[in-house]
Amino acid sequence: MSGIPHDHYEPKTGAEKWLHKRLPVVGLLYDTLMIPTPKNLNWMWIWGIILTFCLGLQIVTGIILAMHYTPHVDLAFASVEHIMRDVNGGHMIRYFHANGASLFFIAVYAHIFRGLYYGSYKAPREVTWIIGMLIYLCMMGTAFMGYVLPWGQMSFWGATVITGLFGAIPFIGESLQTWLLGGPAVDNATLNRFFSLHYLLPFVIAGLVAVHIWAFHTTGNNNPTGVEVRRTSKADAAKDTVPFWPYYVIKDVFALAVILAVFMAIVGFMPNYLGHPDNYIEANPLATPAHIVPEWYFLPFYAILRAFTADVWVVQFASWITGGIIDAKFFGVLAMFGAIIAMALAPWLDTSSVRSGRYRPMFKWWFVLLVIDFFALMWLGAMPAEEPFASFSLIASAYWFGYFFVILPLLGVIEKPLATPATIEDDFNAHYGKGGTDASSTPAE
Repeated sequence: MSGIPHDHYEPKTGAEKWLHKRLPVVGLLYDTLMIPTPKNLNWMWIWGIILTFCLGLQIVTGIILAMHYTPHVDLAFASVEHIMRDVNGGHMIRYFHANGASLFFIAVYAHIFRGLYYGSYKAPREVTWIIGMLIYLCMMGTAFMGYVLPWGQMSFWGATVITGLFGAIPFIGESLQTWLLGGPAVDNATLNRFFSLHYLLPFVIAGLVAVHIWAFHTTGNNNPTGVEVRRTSKADAAKDTVPFWPYYVIKDVFALAVILAVFMAIVGFMPNYLGHPDNYIEANPLATPAHIVPEWYFLPFYAILRAFTADVWVVQFASWITGGIIDAKFFGVLAMFGAIIAMALAPWLDTSSVRSGRYRPMFKWWFVLLVIDFFALMWLGAMPAEEPFASFSLIASAYWFGYFFVILPLLGVIEKPLATPATIEDDFNAHYGKGGTDASSTPAE
């Protein structure tokens, strides 16, 4: 558990002592709930509870849907219609599952960008950050495979396009693609494999989440100032922190209730808003949709994938220097995964001695541009692969990589940060006055 000095669980009754010696589960729960948490956390620290809820929702609704789903190319689409029309409450279960995926990604993007702004990836939390990136990659894989299962037009052709990317890998691409598909093309073997992996990966995510929580309980939470909790004594630590229960539990539950109210309104009144119309048509290998696009949460990286065409100079240079091994298709694949790897490398690319973006005047502007760039890439990913969208995608992709590999390292050298508070207590008193202890009233940054 956390290295911050605090009171640990002490069993009192004979039964508690007996259990604690053999399985200290009560002590583990106590230390988790009562962990000292920086008392200046703002509303951007609510996304952990939202993500935990989403994971639970997706697992529970997914298990129920799997009871009625048939992973066969001749029956999959009809089994989804059976769920929607004949299973008691089936339409709501499916809508919870489909829209729950969107809520999951909204929360994870907010969680990631909060970490990027407040420097939550910096020492000693690098491992926590890397585990978070692994969770994100597993989420992307799970979501992609889940999108194939309804076996609609966009499911089939999306699977064809995305799995075709693996064929672009030099030397092993064709064999890898065949292994992934279970044959030469997207077919019944592919659907069975994707169904099995879609069912399995959420439990892998759950395991990674447990390790993620363990990791940040070991290092302690970051906070908006980036200043560490004092660990010199229990008294000093108590001035910087409050117990997670009841302060942040109540705050998180309130935030969850507000977000669920919006979520329920979407599920109840516009459940198909984020779905593609072509996916409500059964898959037809002989009829290609006019415009193949993935789900909205993949669009930024899909735009990066498409941005690097054969007429882009960096692609031509890479092809020339590797003797044609890296062509435009493979370069796009490298760029797409490289965009995610760039985020994972943030702990080593950010050279600033100041953790929080709150005290970095130049960094704030570049970070705002990064957020705008992300939404621009999302929009461009949904547009046709033609001008002027192709040029805009290339510019937006260049900024994404430029931010992580050029701007972030340079800012640590040239930027003059503002003075940070000496302690979390000083920051809390400056915002809410001395004597204030109600962390649940902490406003947004």
